[in-house]
Amino acid sequence: MFGLRVLLAALVAGAASASPAAPATDLGIADIINLLNIGLVKDINAFVTLESLTTNVISVNFDVKNPLPIELTLDSVSAVAGLNGTIFATFTHTFPKPGLVVPPLATKNSGLINNVQLPQGGEASLSIIPFGILDLPDTNANVRAATIGGALGIPIALTGLKQTAVPTNYTLELD
Repeated sequence: MFGLRVLLAALVAGAASASPAAPATDLGIADIINLLNIGLVKDINAFVTLESLTTNVISVNFDVKNPLPIELTLDSVSAVAGLNGTIFATFTHTFPKPGLVVPPLATKNSGLINNVQLPQGGEASLSIIPFGILDLPDTNANVRAATIGGALGIPIALTGLKQTAVPTNYTLELD
């Protein structure tokens, strides 16, 4: 716990000197993650079915990377994903108990998340597949730091996480 506080204090001090326009007291942990360009999502896998073209709904999974030497547990996440400023996918998901447990300095897959909405429509969303990347302009997550097997931990609300050019694999299931 002491190590986490020291790390967070160092991050706040470093971020404050890197961005003099925003006082350190106005910075949240998500702001620090954004300033340091850490990015918690390693990659995204999107599953598009023939039905997706009419329902405007797909399924996804993603790999979460934990850059810290302590266990992190994600309880819930809401995200929008897009390209060149256009939002192509949105979802909100709560992970089953104990949450998505990501070991220290490791990566963990989210498991399949259904009911990902395509606000531009399924057919229009096909146009982004050749790019192989997605931007995450607004992701919010409820995490717990320093958990033990997903139990206990320090609750942290990460609001406004941003990430660009996340590698994205599309699987077309058109049978």
